[in-house]
Amino acid sequence: MGSIPTLSILRGDPRPLDSEASLHRLLERAAGASAQQTALLFHNQSTSFGALDAAASRLARALVRRARNVGARPNSDGDFLVAVCMEPSERLVVALLAVWKAGAAYLPLDPAFPQARVAHILGEARPVLVLAEKEDPELFSDAALYEDLRREAADLSSEPLPDAETLPGCAPTLALVLYTSGSTGVPKGVRLPHAVVLNRLRWQWRTFPYGPQERVCVFKTALTFVDSVGELWGPLLQERSVLVVPREVTKDPERLLRVLEDHQIERLVLVPSLLRSLLLALGLESRNKGMLSRLKTWVCSGEPLSAQLAREFFTYFESGDHILCNFYGSTEVMGDVTYHVVRSAAELKDSTKVPIGRPLDNTAIYLLDDNFRPVVSGEAGELYVSGLNLAQGYVKGRDPERFLANPLTVDPEHSRLYRTGDFARFVKGTLVYEGRTDSQVKIRGHRVDLAEVERAVAGLPGVDKCVVLCYKPGELEQALLAYVTTCKDSSMSSQQLEAVLHKNLAAYMLPQVFVVDSIPLLVNGKTDRQALLRRYESYSTSRNSESEGPELDYTGVPANRLDAARVLFETVAEVLGGGTRSKVGLQANFYELGGNSLNSVFTVTKLRQLGYTIGITDFISSVNLQQVLERMQSNDDTTATVSEKRESKRYSAEMLQDQHKQSVNHMITESFYEKADLEQWLKPDIHREDYKDLTDKLWEPLVQKNLSFIVKDTQGVPVGVALNFDAHDEPAVEITSKLLIVFDFLEFLEGPIRDNKLPQGKGQVLHSFMMATHPSLNYQQNVEVIQFMEAEVLTIAHSRGFAGIFTTNTNPLTQQLGTDIYDYKVFNDYQVNLYEAPDGSKPFSEAPDSQRAVCSWRPI
Repeated sequence: MGSIPTLSILRGDPRPLDSEASLHRLLERAAGASAQQTALLFHNQSTSFGALDAAASRLARALVRRARNVGARPNSDGDFLVAVCMEPSERLVVALLAVWKAGAAYLPLDPAFPQARVAHILGEARPVLVLAEKEDPELFSDAALYEDLRREAADLSSEPLPDAETLPGCAPTLALVLYTSGSTGVPKGVRLPHAVVLNRLRWQWRTFPYGPQERVCVFKTALTFVDSVGELWGPLLQERSVLVVPREVTKDPERLLRVLEDHQIERLVLVPSLLRSLLLALGLESRNKGMLSRLKTWVCSGEPLSAQLAREFFTYFESGDHILCNFYGSTEVMGDVTYHVVRSAAELKDSTKVPIGRPLDNTAIYLLDDNFRPVVSGEAGELYVSGLNLAQGYVKGRDPERFLANPLTVDPEHSRLYRTGDFARFVKGTLVYEGRTDSQVKIRGHRVDLAEVERAVAGLPGVDKCVVLCYKPGELEQALLAYVTTCKDSSMSSQQLEAVLHKNLAAYMLPQVFVVDSIPLLVNGKTDRQALLRRYESYSTSRNSESEGPELDYTGVPANRLDAARVLFETVAEVLGGGTRSKVGLQANFYELGGNSLNSVFTVTKLRQLGYTIGITDFISSVNLQQVLERMQSNDDTTATVSEKRESKRYSAEMLQDQHKQSVNHMITESFYEKADLEQWLKPDIHREDYKDLTDKLWEPLVQKNLSFIVKDTQGVPVGVALNFDAHDEPAVEITSKLLIVFDFLEFLEGPIRDNKLPQGKGQVLHSFMMATHPSLNYQQNVEVIQFMEAEVLTIAHSRGFAGIFTTNTNPLTQQLGTDIYDYKVFNDYQVNLYEAPDGSKPFSEAPDSQRAVCSWRPI
C-alpha cells in the first residue's frame, strides 16, 4: 500500500485570548503598577509611565471635545479615525495613546507623503480629525495642532476616560488603520482591531520574552509600517522603557549603531536591507569588533532574507549567543504570521533561502492550488492565512476577494481566509517562501505594487505608454525601473519626468525613468518584460565596462585633488552601475544619481579599501560629490587647518563653572563608559557611577585652576567638555574603582615622558586630560566639536604662556586629528594589548594589535 500524502496545512499553537481587552486599558494597568518607572526616552529626556498616561488622558478629553465640536461622525465602515501626522518623539506616543483613550483608531500619515497620496487617504478614510505638529495647507486643511490641544487639555482631568465618555460611547474594537499599496494600483487601508494586535503581541511576549536586564527597547520604524506596532507597544505593555529614535538617526547606519550600543539594546526589528547596511558599517572599523554584543535577538521582516546575508551575520556574531529570526507576513495579518529562528551559519549549509518557518499562536497556514485544494507537502501553493491575526478588512470594503470564507474548517476562529498573493512550499516541516503571484515587491520593507507606480508614471504629462519593473528584487542591485514612450509633441526627458514623480509618489516608490522609442512585445502582444530587464542589465554592464567607461566629469576638480576625485567618481559609478542617472561630477548628488542608504555604506566601504576615509554620516549628509571630496581623507591629506575650523560660529566656549557640573558628568560618563577604547576591555567591572565619582573628586581643582571649559552650540546646549591641568600641578586623587587600571596605564606611558622629555616646572606643560562630546552628536558634529575644542585648548595654552600641550589619545579619530591636522609630535605609539599591570595581569589582552595609545606633544 502507498503512503497517504501529507497535505500543506500547518496550525500554530491554540492560546486563550481575552478578545474584549483594549490596548490602552492594558497600558493604564501598566502605568498604575509602574507609575514612576521610565516609559519613554527621547533626546536625553525621560517620561514616566504615570506622566505618559496622565498626559494622554488629558489630551484624549481635548480630542473628544474638539471632535464633537466639529460634529464628528463615524466613516462608512462605522469607525472613528484620527489621522496623526507627526515626527517620532515622546509627543507622538502621547498622541497615539490619546487617540485610543478617546475611543478612536489612529491612522498614521507620514509627513513625507506626497500630497496626492494624503488626499486619497483622507478622502477615503474620512477621519474625524487630523492631528499634526504644524500647519501644512498643501497636505491638509483645518488640522488640530498638537500644541493647541495640549494647551486646551492642561486643565482637564488626567484620570482615564470611562467608555461612556469616548467618541462612540462604548469600548472601541478598532486600534489602527495602515495604508499599503493596493493590487489595483490605488493605496488601501487595512483595519486592525485591538484583539488582532493583542494576539500578535502575546505571542511575541511568550516566544521572545524580555530578559530581566532588558529595560530599554527601541522604537525606530516608521509609524506607517506595521512593524512599528510591536516595536512601540510590545515593550510598553510589558512595563519596559522605549527609546524613541529620530528619523535622521534611523537613516544613518553609523549613528544607529552608536545609539544601539550606547543604550545596550538587546533586540532589534529591521528589514534585511538595513541589516546589510549595519553589517557593512560594523566592518568598517576594526575597533567595532565586539560592538552590539548585548544585542542578542535580531528580527528580520518585510523583505525576503537571503541565506548569504544570514551567513554574513554569523561571520560577525560568531559567539553563538545571537539569533537571527526571519518573520513573514503583511499588514493584513498584523505584520507576521510565521517565523523561523536561525542560531548558527551551520543551519544554512548549502541553502539559498532562509525558511519562513511555522505559524504564530492562533493562526493557520494553507497552501492551496487554483481550486482551493491543499497541495501535497513539497509542492508550491498559494499561501492563505486564517485565525486571530487577520485584519478586519479594508477601508470601505475594498478588494473583498482578498478576505474569503474558509471552506476547510468549521472552527469559528478560522472562519475567514486571507489570500496573501505569495507562493510557498513545505520542506521538512517548515515553510519556504517562493515569491509573489502578482506585481507586488518589497522595497526597504515597504510593500510596493508596481501597478500603483505604473499608474503614476502613465499619468505624467507627455507619457504615451509605460511599463514598470523591479530589477533583482531584494538584492543589493535592486532597482525600480520605468520604461516609457512619449507623445510626439512631448520633449520631456527622463530627469524631468522623475522630478514630476517626486510630487506624486513616496520616496521609496520612485523609479528610474528611461525614455525609449518603443516597448518590446511578445508574439502574443504582451510586454516583453524579460527583454527590458536584459536591456537594463546590458546598460548597467556597458556603463561600467572598460571599453566604454563610466560617464565621469572632472570639470572644476582642483589639480591637487584629481587623484582622489578619480577614486571617488569611479567608485560611485561602479557601485551604482546602470542606476547612475546622469554624469558623475562635482555637482552631482549621490542620491539623485540613484544611490540609497545601503549602497552609500557600500561606497564608503570601497573608498576605505582604496585608501580614502570618510565617515558614513559625512557621506550621507553631503550635498554633492564636491562636499564628499572635501571630506575624504587619505594618509597624506592635511588640507584642513585649525584656523579654517575656528571660522565656524556654531560653537562657543565657557570656562568651567559649578553650574556646568551635571552636563559635564553626563558627557564624561556617556563618552567614556560607552565609547572609550580602553574601558571596553574592563567591562563589566567598570560602572557609570565610577565616572561620576571621578569628576566629583576632580571638580573643585578643575574649577579653581581655570584651564577647563565647556562648549555650547548656538542654542546654548552643552555639546562638549575639555578638562585640562598643568602637567606639573595635577591634584592627587584616590581612585577606588577599576578605573585605577586605566590611570595606572596612562601613568606608565606618560610619566617617563613628562619627567624626562618635556619642559619642567609649573606653567610649562598644559595637559589635555579628558575630552568628551554629547552622545546625541552625529559623526560630522562630533568631529567639528573635537576640532573646536582642540583649537580652544591651543588658545588657552598660548594665552597662559605654556610651552606646549601634552596629551594621550587612544581613539583613532583624535589620533589622526592630532598628527594630520594639529602637528603633534608623537613621543610614544604603544600597542595596548602588550601592557602588563603592576599585579602581573594583562587587562587589555583582548584588544586587537591595531589598538594603540599615542602620547603626543605640541610645542607652541
